[in-house]
Parts: sequence; C-alpha cells; structure tokens
Amino acid sequence: MLRRNAVWLVAIVLIVTGAWIQQAMSQQAPGDPQGRRGPRDPQQMQQRMEQMRQQMADRLKASLGATDEEWKILQPKIEKVQTLARQLRSGGMGSMFGRRGQAPEGGAADNPQPQTDLQKKTAELQTLLQNKDAKPEEIKTALAALRGVRAKANAELAAAQKDLREVLTLRQEAQLVMMGLLD
Repeated sequence: MLRRNAVWLVAIVLIVTGAWIQQAMSQQAPGDPQGRRGPRDPQQMQQRMEQMRQQMADRLKASLGATDEEWKILQPKIEKVQTLARQLRSGGMGSMFGRRGQAPEGGAADNPQPQTDLQKKTAELQTLLQNKDAKPEEIKTALAALRGVRAKANAELAAAQKDLREVLTLRQEAQLVMMGLLD
C-alpha cells in the first residue's frame, strides 16, 4: 500500500512537472519573429525554475511528513544527495554534448556553469578519443583518471546518503528508498 502510494506520488509529480515544462516551452517569446518557443529572458527562466524546485521540495516535504523544523535539517541533505546522484547518472555527459548556458567551442556564454571534476575528466577522455593519433598510454591515463573521479563521486554519494539516513525516521527513509534517493 505504501509503495503504491509512493509510486503514484512520483508519477503525479512527473506528470505535473512535464505538463508545466511543456506549457513553459510552448509560450512564444513576445516579438520573436522566428517563432521560437519559450521565454527568452534568462531571469524569467530562472524564476520559473526556482518556482518548480520549490513546488517539488514542498511535495517532497509533504510526502515525508516532515515538520518545518525537520525540513530545515533534511532539505540540504536531500539536495546534496540529489545533486551527487544527478552528476553520477549523467556520467559527465554534459561536457561531451554541450550544456545549456555553455557556448560551443569554448566561446563565452551568458551563464556558464562550472564543470565538475567528472565532467572535466569525461571531456578530456572524449577529446583524446576523437584524436585518431592519441597514444594508448594517454588514453589509459585519462581512463584511469576518469575511473578515479567516478569512484570518488560514488564515495561522496554514499557518505551523503549515510549522513541523510542518520536524521531520518524509518518511515522517511523508506519513502526515500521508494523514490530512488536512497538504496
């Protein structure tokens, strides 16, 4: 029963988020002669993203049954776990395929995002692999560096999850396991 409710909650959050994103992306920017979709004002996009994050945090707080005092302790720990897990899931792929706010080919961007070590090592290995003249020793070194950074990121995630578990009730821990934030 609890699992079914958690699954429904996650499904509803995903549907609402998807609908919100679709609506935001379908709005034509005023005065945009090319008919591009979505707002073009970075500040407006930032505000919308912050509103969405806040709504998701409120839903998570409610699903955990956390009081305001508990949430002040839980929220930063949950956000840390979410951030680390997202970085590992992406595997640093953002640096290979370009990220929003990052100009192509090293150009200046309006809002450049700092790269994580994982993204840097992934980009370095990708650059080597694109070079047909790269020596096997160089590839081996870059691959070992990437594996080392991934191992470190996995250890950081495990530590953050442990830190989070220490402040959760058993019910809250079970909810986060059902949501995929904890093992």
